[in-house]
Amino acid sequence: MEKTKSRRRLQIVFESEVPDEQPQRQQSKNKADSKQEEGTKGHLWTFIAIATIPMVLVLGNSMLVPILPDMQERMGISRFQSSLVITLFSITAGLIIPISGYLSDRFSRKAVIIPSLIIYGAAGVLAGFGAIWNSYTILIISRAIQGLGAAGTAPIAMALVGDLYKGGTESKALGLIEASNGSGKVLSPILGSLLALLVWFAPFFAFPVFCLLALLAVIFIIKEPKKQKEPQALKAYISQIGTILKEKGRWLITSFFAGSLALFILFGVLFYLSQILEKEPYNIDGVKKGLVLAIPLLGQVITAYTTGALIKKNGTLMRWLMNIGLILMTVALGLTIFLSNNLYIFIGLLTLSGIGTGLLLPCLNTMITGSVEREQRGMITSLYNSLRFIGVAFGPPLFGWLMNISHKAIFITVSSLSLITLALVFFLIKPQGKVN
Repeated sequence: MEKTKSRRRLQIVFESEVPDEQPQRQQSKNKADSKQEEGTKGHLWTFIAIATIPMVLVLGNSMLVPILPDMQERMGISRFQSSLVITLFSITAGLIIPISGYLSDRFSRKAVIIPSLIIYGAAGVLAGFGAIWNSYTILIISRAIQGLGAAGTAPIAMALVGDLYKGGTESKALGLIEASNGSGKVLSPILGSLLALLVWFAPFFAFPVFCLLALLAVIFIIKEPKKQKEPQALKAYISQIGTILKEKGRWLITSFFAGSLALFILFGVLFYLSQILEKEPYNIDGVKKGLVLAIPLLGQVITAYTTGALIKKNGTLMRWLMNIGLILMTVALGLTIFLSNNLYIFIGLLTLSGIGTGLLLPCLNTMITGSVEREQRGMITSLYNSLRFIGVAFGPPLFGWLMNISHKAIFITVSSLSLITLALVFFLIKPQGKVN
């Protein structure tokens, strides 16, 4: 009993000391942040270099969506096996991302991003040869290796933005990352369809070219700020991550789930559209199919960039936009249950859902990235991105399974999930004023 009282007294003493030191730390931090923002503000080339990283990541998955039916036919595999080409990539990335996040916190962001891009590009070449040799085994193994490389790209770029920028510039840069992610999704179906006109497996060999461009941009354009503190011991580091999750877990975990669901729906819908557009009554394939697939994504891209530029870490505005975005997703996906016979209305509703996603994701990115200090930012953003990847991984196979039941089963499921997420976000995520 006496020991418990003693511990409580020590805890009270420790907590009473924190406010005395905190203003000084915050004041010096604000000065450093102000200087850092002045040095990076307006650096268009740095913005572009950062944007190449998530775009390369997206190309690695979305560019394959239009060729999945061809892959099934040419390699003699099932719809489920073709969906694994995307799923295995995403699961591998999702499992490895937290390790990449820890390494980026311990060493540096670029020390993780650069080798990851090299692995990503090299595995793309191997996957291409697996397709040429008609070896599904080599293709799948290569895609898993690509997932290993992908783990150190876009998730770490998000943490890097938090290191480089503060305030409104940070939210704008994060909006740009989400828009770049979406732009990659818009371009991917079109590029994949165009390259497939040469030979169906050409998209695999396109990855290394894009990886090389991103690699050069990261090496020569991005100037990473120097670490202010020495790396923590692993035990202390894990303890701090645990403390963060304990203190902020209610809204952080809800944010992780919301981001994961948004990507699950997005990639599931892309897979679904790719499968049905080539069949009756649509009979749309090739580049035309790529253009149709790009329409819902274009709505997301424009909205994501605009949202990132507008929110400026305004917590009240972010709360409004997140809830409006989820309402749009729920309503649009719900209406597709009854209004999917007309292709124009169907694509219009999916575009409305994409706009909802574009409102949601930049707000989540800004809150999550700004919720922690630099020393733990890599891990927290990596946990978030890990769940986003898992959402991507489960989208195609689950949509494929639901397709065997019915069209209505798909959209009843995803609209219900959107409604549940809306309730969670409304009650558990309540940023007020200016988000730190």
